[in-house]
Formats: sequence, C-alpha cells, structure tokens
Amino acid sequence: MSMREPQTLDPALVDQAIDWLVRLRFNQADEQTQGDFQHWLQQRPEHQLAWQRVASLGDDFAGIPAQLARQTLDSSHRGMGRREGLKLLALFATVGGAAWFGRDYTPLPAMLAEQRSDTGEQRRFQFDDGSQIQLNSDSAIDSDFTPQRRLIILRRGELIVDVGADQHAAHPRPLWVQTRDGLIRAQGSRLLARERDDGTLLAVQGGAATVFPGSGQPPVQATHQLLFTANGPRDLKDNGLDPWGWSDGVISARNMRLADFVAELSRYRPGVLRCADEVAERRVSGTFQLADNDQVLTLVAQSLRLQIDYRTRYWVTLTAPS
Repeated sequence: MSMREPQTLDPALVDQAIDWLVRLRFNQADEQTQGDFQHWLQQRPEHQLAWQRVASLGDDFAGIPAQLARQTLDSSHRGMGRREGLKLLALFATVGGAAWFGRDYTPLPAMLAEQRSDTGEQRRFQFDDGSQIQLNSDSAIDSDFTPQRRLIILRRGELIVDVGADQHAAHPRPLWVQTRDGLIRAQGSRLLARERDDGTLLAVQGGAATVFPGSGQPPVQATHQLLFTANGPRDLKDNGLDPWGWSDGVISARNMRLADFVAELSRYRPGVLRCADEVAERRVSGTFQLADNDQVLTLVAQSLRLQIDYRTRYWVTLTAPS
C-alpha cells in the first residue's frame, strides 16, 4: 500500500482556519460565533482539512496567556502575517507555555547549563550557525536550535551575541534570546542581554531587536538600549556605565556614583565589596582593566582619596580616611 502525499492547501484557507482557532481558543465564543464556524466548516471539504491541521496545534498553545496569543496573531499590531504569528506562538509553546511565563529561575538550571562562566571570567565561543557568544562573569546559557529557529536561553548573568549568517541552513533562521522577563528577537548584528535586579537590560548595535514581554504586553522594538520586565518597558536611567565595556575586558565609567561603580566591580570578584554610605555619592570616571580588580580598587581609592579596608580577602570596604 503506497503512502499518499499530504494534500496541498490554499494558504488563504489556512489563514481562515487560524482565524477560527484564535476566535474559538482565545476569546469567549457565543452561539453566533459557534454557528458561523460550523457553517464555514461544512462549506467545503478543504475547510475541514485546513481546520484539522491547524486545530492539531491548538493544544500546544493551551498554557499561553490569551492576551499574548491575541496580540501575537493580530497582524494589525506590527504587520505580521497570521501564519507568521502562529509560528511565533509555536515558539512560545516550545519554550514552556505558561510554565515559561511564570517560571522560577532557581540556581540549578544555571549550574547544569551547557555553557557557563565563573566569577571574574569572560568566555567566548561560537555556534555552528556562525553566531559568536560572549559570557560575562558568573553567567550561564543553554541553546535550542531547530530547523525553524535558533534559541539561546539566558539562565543567569549577561551575554553578548554577534548574530551569525546561518549560511548552512536552507533559509536563514530567526535568532531568539529567552530571558526571565521575555523573548528577544534579533534583527541586527549584535545584541547584549543582562539580568538586573530591576529587569532585563537589552542593548543593540548594528540593527534592532524586538522584545516580547513575558506577561503578554505588546512587543517593543529597541534600536539602542531598553530596560524591560515581564510587564513591559521601564525607565532606564543612565548611570554612567558603558554596558559593552566588559567585552573588551574593561569597566568604563563616566561620572558614575561610587556606590554604583563598586556594585559593578563586585560582579567580577568573589566575596563582598562595598563602600561606606558617606562616600557613596562620590564620582568615578575612567576605563579600568578587569583582569586585576585589586589594582582597580587602588586606583579609585587614590583618585578619590579613599581608604581600602580589607577585613578579609573576601570582605572589602571603601571608606573615607580615618
């Protein structure tokens, strides 16, 4: 018995079936809507076939918030076709549905991640698609590449992605970065993503990126820098730090509060590094090599006339001279 090739469907019918999936799955369907759907379904055998193929995907989307699904599949938001929107929802489904949107970033996934860096270490490597990755201090990622898309999962810390051309794929695949606060689609050559206490920092060079917040808020495009949480963009204040500096092995500050500078430097050394409250508002400017942060402390202390209090090697405080 020979196998029959699947019947080719008119893309317009597939779009109609997707419309019905959205109306029935993600909205409250009244009797009129149900009747209209049954009428459409019985009009032609091809309608039933299109519905069978689209409806088979519906269970994958069961855990996705309805608001996100409606916004994603509503092409009026950003000129995205329905079938493109369905593919995007498929991505959301594969990265965990509702569990992804509310997931808990515990230390265990980072400890078991496929690529990790230690405190004070910056790592560089390359994926088969040509994308070059840099991990900052104490960071971790996983990756999930399929024939349809490239997904990098930031488990902890900070990364920079130089997006590869994906030359070996039949068609260049979109590259996504998943963070605790949402999904980022790269639309340029280089992006940075960093976990902060107040959200995820996204910085872009040579293009743009689109952020899809985890709670289903409308997508946001970034061409420079953007701070966002699962609930959408937040105000981003310039604290004087060059976010790209660490990729060159430096911390570069411009009129930066000493408290902020010390907090940044502490990411690159084990233990506790702090400054006393009375000197927290003093200002730091300059470019400092991260390879020797004890030397950085010495230089800052000399320029700001501070005292370095080493309680132990792992408990250091900058204070005013006694």
